[in-house]
Amino acid sequence: MPRKDPCQKQACEIQKCLQANNYVESKCQAVIQELRKCCAQYPKGRSVVCTGFEKEEEENLTRKSTAK
Repeated sequence: MPRKDPCQKQACEIQKCLQANNYVESKCQAVIQELRKCCAQYPKGRSVVCTGFEKEEEENLTRKSTAK
């Protein structure tokens, strides 16, 4: 049996918030920040719902290193 994703609850809260706010992301920043905090607590690859944030961080690091 696979382990429960540690940040699944926060991911579900984002979906609820987006649905309640007609998918206006700016209205859900607090909930998104909670997911980012959760993702920061676990090693890379531990949470499937965090993979988008992990990819975003890698892309930002790549852009910063190529901009020098």
